[in-house]
This record gives sequence, C-alpha cells and structure tokens, in this order.
Amino acid sequence: MTQIKFILLMLFVLSLTACGGGGTDIQTTTTTTTMGQELMDLDESYKKGILTEKEYKNAKENIMDRYDQ
Repeated sequence: MTQIKFILLMLFVLSLTACGGGGTDIQTTTTTTTMGQELMDLDESYKKGILTEKEYKNAKENIMDRYDQ
C-alpha cells in the first residue's frame, strides 16, 4: 500500500512540473550605448580590418537610421 501512495505522490509532483505558464515568450532589448559610442566602436572595427568598407557603410547607415526614429 505504501508503494501505491508513493507512486501517486510522484505522479502528483511530476504533474506540477509541467505547470508554470506558457503563452508567448516576450523578449525585450535594452540599449545602454549611445549612437556616438556605437559609431566609434564601428569605426574602430573598420580600422582594425574586421569590417569591409561596404559592411562599415551599411552598419553605419543602420545605426543612424535606428537612432533617427
């Protein structure tokens, strides 16, 4: 009889592990840098040869567009 109680208890505990919400995962992003800092970091990456000129220009445009909103 104690085995049956143990099994029932375990089934109850395991059923609770599936609870906990659901729904949509909402993610937020917080930017703590300024446009100037991002542009300086981008420029540094370009000067170090990490980015091509085309990548640099595209990234710079994206940064400026993002802060223009």
